Amino acid sequence: MRITAEMSLYPLHGEVLGRILSFIRVVTGDPRLEVEVNQMSTQIRGELDAVMDVLTAAMQTSFTNDGSAALVVKFLNADLPIRQKPELGFG
Repeated sequence: MRITAEMSLYPLHGEVLGRILSFIRVVTGDPRLEVEVNQMSTQIRGELDAVMDVLTAAMQTSFTNDGSAALVVKFLNADLPIRQKPELGFG
């Protein structure tokens, strides 16, 4: 099953930007996933097991090496085209 996930990491102390970029490097380092990074979040899509494997590795690295942080993740059981801008029905 292919899924799409959107995540945002909020470090609770330390050098915030560096910690976020370190997390993103782990996520973008796996060729099994398609990743789109923007100012608000990181979106990934791929097979469920691959997404969960990469998120687990990124969380373990971040939480173990960098200290406290909050990670907010939304999962969708659909393969959204994350590199395509959404078409809105108004305006």
